[in-house]
Amino acid sequence: MTEFRLETDRLVLRDWRDEDWPEFFRLTNTPAVMRWLGSMDEEKQLEQRARVESCAAQHGHSFWVVERKADGGHLSGEMLGFCGLKRANAPGCPVPGSFEIGWRMREDAWGQGYAKEAATASLDVGFDRFGAEEIVALTVIQNDASWGLMTRLGMRRREDLDFPDDRYEPELRDTIVYSITRDEWRGA
Repeated sequence: MTEFRLETDRLVLRDWRDEDWPEFFRLTNTPAVMRWLGSMDEEKQLEQRARVESCAAQHGHSFWVVERKADGGHLSGEMLGFCGLKRANAPGCPVPGSFEIGWRMREDAWGQGYAKEAATASLDVGFDRFGAEEIVALTVIQNDASWGLMTRLGMRRREDLDFPDDRYEPELRDTIVYSITRDEWRGA
């Protein structure tokens, strides 16, 4: 199978390599990044890796590593986090199997447009290459940075799809859903 690789002006989105996982968790399993996701002990890290790798094997896509292109900047060629498309599978999710976009960036990469650039490329490839008719995004209401990006991407709130995710403590349980269709993305 050919390795997935997608380039934007400043970023490379690519498949995972074994050596990526420790670095990803080192960079993103921090109190600030995990504020709305809950911290990940070693067992949860292994579970997340297994979910990402299983989705990629089953569907040909998942969340991809996001690296900054080498351009002389202080993060040149370094991992910034992940972004991409998986299949919705949260317990209680009313749209299981739907294309779901997600992202997680290291804290020192916030506020620089990397997540939007990676998400835009992921939406493009989701609709064009993988044939999605609609793509959803999930977060908690308190995570205004995440749903703010969803709004900037043109996604709309779908209160009819909100649901409780019982894997989390009460303050992280109520999941809100945004979505965008292919026609909405293309401005039809």
